[in-house]
Amino acid sequence: MDPVFGGVYTCLDRTGNLYSTDKSVWMQGRCAWSFAWLCHLYGPKPQWLDASKSCLEFLEKHCVNQESGGRLFFTVTGDGRPLRQRRYCFSEAFAAMANAEYYGVTGDPLCLTRARKYFELVYQLNNGALQDPTGLGPKIIPQSRAVKSLADSMIFLNLCCVFRRCDPERKALYDQRAAACADAIARFHVKLQLGCTLETVGQDGKPQLEHSAGRLVNPGHDMECSWFLLEQAAETQDNALMELAIQIFDNAFSQGWDKEYGGILYALDCLGHPPELYEHDMKLWWPHNEAMIASMMIYRHTKQPDYLEKFYQVLDYCQVHFADPSYGEWFGYLRRDGAPTQPPCKGSTFKGPFHLLRCLSMVDKLMEQLSQSPDF
Repeated sequence: MDPVFGGVYTCLDRTGNLYSTDKSVWMQGRCAWSFAWLCHLYGPKPQWLDASKSCLEFLEKHCVNQESGGRLFFTVTGDGRPLRQRRYCFSEAFAAMANAEYYGVTGDPLCLTRARKYFELVYQLNNGALQDPTGLGPKIIPQSRAVKSLADSMIFLNLCCVFRRCDPERKALYDQRAAACADAIARFHVKLQLGCTLETVGQDGKPQLEHSAGRLVNPGHDMECSWFLLEQAAETQDNALMELAIQIFDNAFSQGWDKEYGGILYALDCLGHPPELYEHDMKLWWPHNEAMIASMMIYRHTKQPDYLEKFYQVLDYCQVHFADPSYGEWFGYLRRDGAPTQPPCKGSTFKGPFHLLRCLSMVDKLMEQLSQSPDF
């Protein structure tokens, strides 16, 4: 935590020392959500509420681009001066989620107003109802190639699930939009004939297999998406969606698990061609977190021991390769053989107190629910 300017630093080396004072805007929202989420699960603690509020206040004071319709930056300096603006609206999504969670714990009306504002902004940007006020334009020229991104639908689905719980006054709206996201994922991105879920497809949902981006599979994303869909299926009592979510997980785990070295590969080409991403054969921390959540959630639903075995398969790998016995926490980035990149880092622009914390807390509660069920 930054006691001077507020918010959180996340670029930490193995021992916890800062190696960069630049601040990730994603991480201000994610950290604010994480500590409010802990309050929701385990009861409010002053240090958790203070951490969450510090990040929320830093977001509002320093991370809003007033010249681009209230969009948020991607990175800022330690004292809050803008550095980068990105096209993607994930900074806004995490700010929305954080404010909603903090409102759910504290009842702060200002946070509810902010949460609803950012929620609607993300919705309009995702659905083309609002032209991106940053002026950056689309990353890919749509006249040449128009695509749909899995990330947009899955992140907004998760956002709807958080808002449905924290802002029940508008539950009907969140239910409607969550259902639309789940439908988009199922209709456009899940390709059972290819045995995978594609990151990008054409606007009509057709695979674009003639180029690398159209064949990209991210197993971690797919397993994260699967448990988002599992939550939606449980909420709506949709057995067909539940089964599809399990199939998404099965395909992602089967393809993503490295048969030679263990661990989950970062990216794959659905036809077996060389993936274009240079980090495709690395092992990143967060796909393993998502695999643990999804496998335990599926086991809770099905009681099939195969999913419990997969959970322990991932956990065993993580305890050996990601967990740092000398200084605690997890390494963020491993080579394919499981050795940490050198010098190893604990945090970065993308790795902060979010994926691992969410994983451990959710698995804790899932195991608690299992232990209390009569057929456990």
